[in-house]
This record gives sequence, structure tokens and C-alpha cells, in this order.
Amino acid sequence: MLSKLSHWFDARRRDKALRDYAIDDTLWQATLAGLPFLAHLDAAGLARLRDLTSCFLAQKEFSTAHELALTDRMSVAIAAQACLPVLNLSLDLYKGWVGVIVYPGEFVIRKTVEDEDGVVHEVEHDASGEAWEGGPVILSWEDAQMTDGSDAYNVVIHEFAHKIDMLNGEADGHPPLFRRWHAPLDAQTWADVFDNAYDQFCDKVDAVPERRWARFERDSLIDPYATDHPSEFFAVCSEALFVKPQAFEAEYPELYRLLARYYRQDPARVGALDGPMP
Repeated sequence: MLSKLSHWFDARRRDKALRDYAIDDTLWQATLAGLPFLAHLDAAGLARLRDLTSCFLAQKEFSTAHELALTDRMSVAIAAQACLPVLNLSLDLYKGWVGVIVYPGEFVIRKTVEDEDGVVHEVEHDASGEAWEGGPVILSWEDAQMTDGSDAYNVVIHEFAHKIDMLNGEADGHPPLFRRWHAPLDAQTWADVFDNAYDQFCDKVDAVPERRWARFERDSLIDPYATDHPSEFFAVCSEALFVKPQAFEAEYPELYRLLARYYRQDPARVGALDGPMP
């Protein structure tokens, strides 16, 4: 009885979100035109993405910094990209927080870090995105518009992949596996493929001679920044899965298959899923 009642309330909330946050046809078509990597979705997939985007807008609170004017175009573009990874999963993966903060461009992050000797340092660096555990997602609008698919870069997908990774604790490159979506994929299978791929990529980057570094950094499908931590490798590879799926599958077929199974999407259309999509 309680389950039926909960489902009824969820349906009512969804219907209200689709009414109150309906996306104008002109705005939606302009959004799709600016996100060419969505071309792998069929009409039904795009319709689901549109509905999910409306529900996302109903659940999250957008704000800006440095006097940036928030527009519907900005909100819908960011929301659509955020919803792509969970299109065949659920917005429940983004529960527990509400804020999306948009800066005009890169912003400064200040952190306290402890080195190997136990000495604490205050550091700061420029960032195009940041995801806080239990807190907001912060994005550079300048970077969020870099969506032409010329490379695998996508700051929105990157930061929302971190949010998914944080669902079972500190981001570590091992996102939660849910039986209803991911079986028979299990933690050991994930570790066997993902950890091995991460180690191999780190070895590959470490082996690049200094004189060839600039060219490697320019030509590498996976940003060398991904070696910083397994959580960054997961987020960067998530970008590649959706933005450059054919190239990602060709270069890292086993890793592509793993992430395609996790997100329950096969954007390269190589039959990487075990079973039908919803």
C-alpha cells in the first residue's frame, strides 16, 4: 500500500514538473543544435531526455556568481547535459543536494591538503568545475559551452559523473552498482576492468618523454589529468563515452563496454549492453 502511494506521489510530482518547467520547442531545438553529441539518441530517447531535463530543473536551484545573468538557455543546456548520464537510470542518482552555481568563466578553488610528510598546505588553483559531496555543482559557463565535440571535453558530464561517484561515499572511481540496473555487473568485475585500465593509463602517461609531452597532451583522447586520481579517470572517461564514443570504443574497447553497461547506453552502437535498454 505504501509503495503504491509513494509511486502515486512521484507520478504527481513528475506531472507537475513537466507542466511547470515545460521547455519551449524553439529553446529545446536550439539546445539540441548546441549539443551535437546527442545525435546518437533516437526520437524516443530525446523525448525522455527532454522530460528528464524538465524534472531536473524542477528539483535543482540554479544561481550565478559575479553578476552573471541566468537565462533559460543556460539552465536548459546545463540540465540536458547533466541528465544525459542518468537517462536510462534515474534522477535519484542526483538526490541529496539542490544547488547548481554558474560562474562566467574559470573560478578559484582554495583547499587544505596534507602532503606525504603530514604537513598541511593551503593551495589554490583555477577550475572550470567542482562537485562537492552533499553540496552544489559549480560550473564555468564558458566551459559548459565547449560542446562542439572537437575533443572529448565536457565539464558538465565530468562534474555530474563525480556526483554519481559520490553516492556511496568519497569519490574513488567506483560508483554504486544497483541490482535493478547493473546486474550482473558487480564490484569485482568493475575493479578488474576499471582499476587495470587506470593503472595502464597512468603507466602510459608516465612513459611519455618530456620532449613529446605537448604533442601527447594534445593528441590523447583521455586528458592526462585523469591520472590524478581514479575518480578523475572515471569522470574523464565518462566524458569520452558520451562525447567521443566511437573513438573511445576503438581505443579502449573493454573500458567502453564497462561504462556503457554502467550508464546503460551504447552511444557508439557496438552492442556493448547485456540486455535491452528501457
